[in-house]
Amino acid sequence: MKTLKEIKCGDTVKVIKLEGEGPVKRRIMDMGITKGVEIFVRKVAPLGDPLEVTVRGYELSLRKADASMIIVE
Repeated sequence: MKTLKEIKCGDTVKVIKLEGEGPVKRRIMDMGITKGVEIFVRKVAPLGDPLEVTVRGYELSLRKADASMIIVE
């Protein structure tokens, strides 16, 4: 299994599950990242942080720490 952090720029993946606890997991879910949703990785910053992704038709920036909690296929 891969995490969103490992996905290359230009790839589209599907969320399998979210790891993490409490407020962090809740915040990720509040951003629209839930099981089964597709995520398109638009850009990765030069030093790798943050990732720019498209979720449910809107653009979002995610820190690597948050991206590593999102299991995708």
